[in-house]
Amino acid sequence: MDTPSVPPEVALWVGVGSAVYLVVVLALAAFAQRRVDSMEDYVVAGRRLTLGLASATLLATWFGAGTLLAVADEVRAEGLRAAALDPIGAGVCLVLAGLFFARKMWSLKLVTLADLFRRRFGPRVEVFSGALLVPVYFGWIAAQLVALAQLLELFFGLPVAAGLAAVAAFGIFYTALGGMWAVTLTDGLQMALLLVGLVILTGAVALHFGDSVGEGATAVWQQVPDGHRIWIPRESLAEAGAWLGVFCAGSLGNLPSQDLMQRIFAARSAKVAQAACLVAGGAYLTFGLLPLFLGLAGHVIDAEGGSTLPMLAGIALHPGLAVLLVVTLLSAVLSTLDSAILAPATVIAQNLWRTSERVSPLQRTRIAVVGVGLVSVGVAYLGESAYSLLESGYELGMVSLLVPLVVAVHLERPSVRAVVVAMGLGTSLWLAAQVAGLESLGPVPVGLASTAAATMAYALVARLAPGTRAEPLAVQSES
Repeated sequence: MDTPSVPPEVALWVGVGSAVYLVVVLALAAFAQRRVDSMEDYVVAGRRLTLGLASATLLATWFGAGTLLAVADEVRAEGLRAAALDPIGAGVCLVLAGLFFARKMWSLKLVTLADLFRRRFGPRVEVFSGALLVPVYFGWIAAQLVALAQLLELFFGLPVAAGLAAVAAFGIFYTALGGMWAVTLTDGLQMALLLVGLVILTGAVALHFGDSVGEGATAVWQQVPDGHRIWIPRESLAEAGAWLGVFCAGSLGNLPSQDLMQRIFAARSAKVAQAACLVAGGAYLTFGLLPLFLGLAGHVIDAEGGSTLPMLAGIALHPGLAVLLVVTLLSAVLSTLDSAILAPATVIAQNLWRTSERVSPLQRTRIAVVGVGLVSVGVAYLGESAYSLLESGYELGMVSLLVPLVVAVHLERPSVRAVVVAMGLGTSLWLAAQVAGLESLGPVPVGLASTAAATMAYALVARLAPGTRAEPLAVQSES
């Protein structure tokens, strides 16, 4: 076993605090299981989430390993330009969902996003979209597993390979036990701990550089290289285009996602669904600035080295507060992990595996949870960085499902044939570019080029050879 990178006494307290937290999580999951009587209870919490609960679970789902650990490391290495995907792109995604999709999607009383495509375009498009929705999550889940396994290695010397297995086992069990109710019941506490921990760490790090928080923050800003202060690269058109491609992957790629729509469906009304997206988006963009500052501070202290946030905690915090930070990181990663596992499992059970009459939808979903978790562990063992895994997942959703989502929600009678062509072309171009190792098609990033091609394909086919038109949607009351 490797030697831990922190003092033994700190590792001991972190271990105790983490164990207590995990016991509480399991207790809440067991309690939540008692509220689960149907698949609707399990995957959309019976459609009873208030604004506070819906906002908290949206924020907790996004505020995971990507924002807290991977982004801080990327900003430490590359500067603020690395924030294009997360938190900027992801935060804008939540705002866009609130402005343009939440009310209409809630009113349809769906369980999965693929249900929308079945209702609008038929069962073949449902299966096609479901098959595209599921792989998007494997990289995202793997990102959470890798980040938490690295944390275990830092504090306890546990090899990453063993840490991945341990984290996955806990996450799969916890998710299978309580479903959306378990997620919701823990998210409020998790986000309170997380935000308090982040604020404390940010303040402590700033005070490490000056006599006041403002003075320390100014000192950090002055000491980072000029290149690290740039939000949007201006060195060349290619650099700016690449940044735009990453931003669009974050802001548009996650719109056609099951985890986002699942929380919209779980709200108690259309008004709550919309407000929750806007509140969570604003909070995400605000509190997402804190890991960016910590990444810059990490560069000033040590441009190289291991994970940024644990390193800063060891430098700036009392051991007791370091325990608080680690427990909040643990809670944030787990809250994202269970949501990311539950989302594709729901699609598998609801839209891809419906032939078994001996297995109930709820049982199918729990079995699918285990399967999704195991596949994601395999993806994590491939060894890609958490950030690249996250980005690939966002891009696949954008190129394959963004156009179908927009036309399904906002066009009265879209062309079914044009939707199929758009889905197939966008996905095929993106996959071909991945196989060829291309990052751009000409001057345009692959993700944007594939999405643009899908958009143009829909427009041309819908105009020249539309074929069957979808029937108008029948929506229910927004009360």
